[in-house]
Amino acid sequence: MYKIPYFTETDKDLVTAFMKAHPFVTLVANDGLSTEATQVPVLLDERDGKLFLLAHIMRKTSHHLAIEKNPKVLILFTGPHCYVSSGWYTEKMGATWNYQTVHVRGKVTFLDDAGTIDILRRLHEKYETGQEQPLLIQNLPEGYVSTHVMGIVGLEIEVTDIYPIFKLSQNRDDESYVNIVNHLLKTNDTDAHKVAETMKSRRPHLFG
Repeated sequence: MYKIPYFTETDKDLVTAFMKAHPFVTLVANDGLSTEATQVPVLLDERDGKLFLLAHIMRKTSHHLAIEKNPKVLILFTGPHCYVSSGWYTEKMGATWNYQTVHVRGKVTFLDDAGTIDILRRLHEKYETGQEQPLLIQNLPEGYVSTHVMGIVGLEIEVTDIYPIFKLSQNRDDESYVNIVNHLLKTNDTDAHKVAETMKSRRPHLFG
């Protein structure tokens, strides 16, 4: 995988935190003839020094069949992004886009029904806990889970490569950097504000 060293994030804790904060990913598979993609929530598991992603997809879809033929997949974790005008630089150069993303490659193992139900249970516990009226999987009507699990399949993805791209104007001088942050904060774009706050956290000495 070709990588751009300047924008490659090297802090593993930051990368893991980013992945956990953006768990609704794009899962991409290719069977040699066509490329398939699905958006799915994932759980992160760290075991024996290895990272695994857990998810589920519908059975017998073109995506499921593609993964059966080729279990090697690409997963995209995507965060806030925004346009950066060239007018905000101290030098004359082209405009760009700031963003954070993590590209993960891995190999899929399909899980049995028990493993799939366990993923559903964990997802419910993660996102239902804290709701005003949480409805956990064990409290769903009898037979609901066993009926619906027949239409989905759980995935355990062993991560083989991680490419974290945090493109946040690292290559700009301090004056340009401050200008970019200030202009982003003046917009009505919530993504731009989030990018600006992340940028501030990376050069806090510039912002008092």
